[in-house]
Amino acid sequence: MNVFTLPLALAGWQLGVAAIFALILLIIGVIFVVYIGIFVRAWAAGAFVGLHTLVFMRLRGVPAALVVDARITAVKAGIELSTDDLEAHYLAEGNVIQTVQAIIAADKANIALDWQRACAIDLATKGTGKSVLEAVRTSINPKVIECPASGGGRATIDGVAKDGIQVKARARVTVRSNLDNYVGSALEETIIARVGEGIVTTIGSAESYKSVLESPDSISKVVLERGLDVGTAFEILSIDIADVDVGENIGAKLQESQAEADKNVAQAKAEMRRAAAVALEQEMKAKVEEMNAKVVEAEAQVPLALAEAFRSGNLGVMDYYRMNNIKADTDMRDSISKGDESK
Repeated sequence: MNVFTLPLALAGWQLGVAAIFALILLIIGVIFVVYIGIFVRAWAAGAFVGLHTLVFMRLRGVPAALVVDARITAVKAGIELSTDDLEAHYLAEGNVIQTVQAIIAADKANIALDWQRACAIDLATKGTGKSVLEAVRTSINPKVIECPASGGGRATIDGVAKDGIQVKARARVTVRSNLDNYVGSALEETIIARVGEGIVTTIGSAESYKSVLESPDSISKVVLERGLDVGTAFEILSIDIADVDVGENIGAKLQESQAEADKNVAQAKAEMRRAAAVALEQEMKAKVEEMNAKVVEAEAQVPLALAEAFRSGNLGVMDYYRMNNIKADTDMRDSISKGDESK
């Protein structure tokens, strides 16, 4: 390298450094333009988030504006949540905004609910049509569940008392969310099924439908004492019988059906006996025909025996005539006796 090429090499190196520096400034400018609004909003709200944190959120695929807004909401409500907690819940496919709102609602209502439990409830209710915010609101303001559920195909819960009379009832169950047992517990469908089972059992144990009509509150008392909210996400506060009415006389219908069934069985047995009698009659007729055939066969042997007697000399002609005379006399007597019977 001579004295003439050295300034050119230094100029090229300086241009490269300047290009890199310009690129860095461009990147910083883009970051500043994109994230300055979010940064200023967080800083002004007292929920400071560094620019480098916002950039790293972008690299992790987390919407910075969503996380910052959720953090601002929590900080303004007096709840300190880190961006790491919010990012982790978002990456777990949780609903960050609703979870923060649920934490705030629980805090204002003096309900103990930490961030981890709120996230667990939010993830557990994902895809069920429920939400952690609804769970907290139900814990604050109890909800009423219709039993049976509206739109379920049945308008009442039907039970039959011991006297055979059907009783139709509708109940309203007031429940409150049990946040400690919400994750992995049964929801409204189980409550409805258990209450319906309890109502049917209580009606079925009543001696008469009149006792159920006289004191429908006895149904709610018995059902409430059975601890139907065990293993569910709710605490049952009260069970109120909204309507109770008399249905059909199921006992009479069952007796009628039983009588009809007994009649059919008796008819079937009588038909079996008649068929057996007919079969026996046919069998007897066959036996009579068989005996007649044997008689004819035996009578056919008589002429042969007579011929053999003539040949052997055991029977003479006069003996044969006397025998025919006796036979003719016998036939005449039989005809005379039959003529007298016909008169």
